[in-house]
Amino acid sequence: MSVAVLIPARYASTRYPGKPLVELTGATGLAKSLVRRAWEAASAVSGVDRVCVLTDDERIRDAAQAFGAEVLMTSGAARNGTERCAEALAQLGPAPDVVVNLQGDAPLTPAWFVEALVAAMADPAVQMATPVLRTEPGTLANLVADRKAGRVGGTTAVLRGDGTALYFSKEVLPHVASLAAPPEVWHHVGVYAYRPAALAAYADWDEGPLERAEGLEQLRFLENGWPVTCVPVEARGRVFWELNNPVDVDRIEAVLKAEGIA
Repeated sequence: MSVAVLIPARYASTRYPGKPLVELTGATGLAKSLVRRAWEAASAVSGVDRVCVLTDDERIRDAAQAFGAEVLMTSGAARNGTERCAEALAQLGPAPDVVVNLQGDAPLTPAWFVEALVAAMADPAVQMATPVLRTEPGTLANLVADRKAGRVGGTTAVLRGDGTALYFSKEVLPHVASLAAPPEVWHHVGVYAYRPAALAAYADWDEGPLERAEGLEQLRFLENGWPVTCVPVEARGRVFWELNNPVDVDRIEAVLKAEGIA
């Protein structure tokens, strides 16, 4: 399969304006922008034919081109990364078999997460897929702490028995009454793989009430009756966390330093 990884990067984030250009200091003391770290994570994935940053902002374009990324300019009308990927599809020339949306706020995404996702797309019945990760104690504690503090942090997924998604939420689902004996909670990893037809269908649908309430783009597929295949991935000791709020900068920098990531 031909695979293109697209990295949507929006400057005008509601929760954290200018987020793609926030600098994160790694283990060697070198500071790199969030979008650069996301691009480096995408570039480490094997079997990928093309990696592009998608943006509507000249500041992000200039910064990305300065570190060697290919940039595709999209309009400011895109409300989320999936819409931005659908818009960029026409700029890719011949459509790839699989488009991967690696969101620009997920620099800790290991290559094997994306590789597992692409492998799942080898099944022609799968139109759209996304990774999920069993939460380890520290991540679950962070999720619960964010909600108690009124912060919108990571996303959880509830799965059907066949591995497709029942629901995604920015609440911690199922409810965690006690961290001493928590239920199994799946942390949604903000990466998506689509077939071009799925992206085209998405662009034609209106935003639904659940997507609007949760602010989660993948819910548009569920609201329109399209299954979302959830691909369980293994952490292999790696801590996964996204940069959603300013408090996440310290969390991510701590992981970069602990794992020796430059």
